[in-house]
Amino acid sequence: MVLHSWWGLNRFFSDLCDRFAGQGFMALAPDLYDGRVAGTVDEARRLRAKVTASRKEPAYKYLIRMIDKLRNEGWADAVGVVGFSMGGHWAYWLAQRPELPIVATVTFYAVRNGDYSRSQSAFQGHFAETDEWVSPTGIRNLERSLSKAGRPFEFHTYPGTGHWFFEDDRASAFEPKAAQLAWTRTFDFLMRKML
Repeated sequence: MVLHSWWGLNRFFSDLCDRFAGQGFMALAPDLYDGRVAGTVDEARRLRAKVTASRKEPAYKYLIRMIDKLRNEGWADAVGVVGFSMGGHWAYWLAQRPELPIVATVTFYAVRNGDYSRSQSAFQGHFAETDEWVSPTGIRNLERSLSKAGRPFEFHTYPGTGHWFFEDDRASAFEPKAAQLAWTRTFDFLMRKML
């Protein structure tokens, strides 16, 4: 399951699902914004705030329903979640729920504190070297939470990168070499944990 960033379910995230499908995965990308997308940071902030406040079905219920759909329709016994920024924040929240069959959680430029002691997931994180949205302290706190819970994790930091370095539609942030390495690591991790 691919969880989009605060830009919404744009072309990049749709293409990423196709990329996973091309490698043999069943890929589902829930649309937290009901078709709306943002082009600027200000638009993304407004859209996230508006959708959060006005959504008929709370985001957490919608995401759980999408996981249940994967499971109940026979698409997957085990689920891997790949989340970006805001979507990564949700990925960590979902991974803390022991009733969900999440065995692999991959996040890009995202952290979230919490209790991971009942999680079934292994974790992989991809972080920018310079990131105004994710602090080194936040990463260290997450490492401590996962270590305390005894959850396996591997974190990677990419030199010379900033937030959104993986997303090729963010021209000012996209770093092709780092993105390719992160893709290879993501694919290998999911293959190891889900097969």
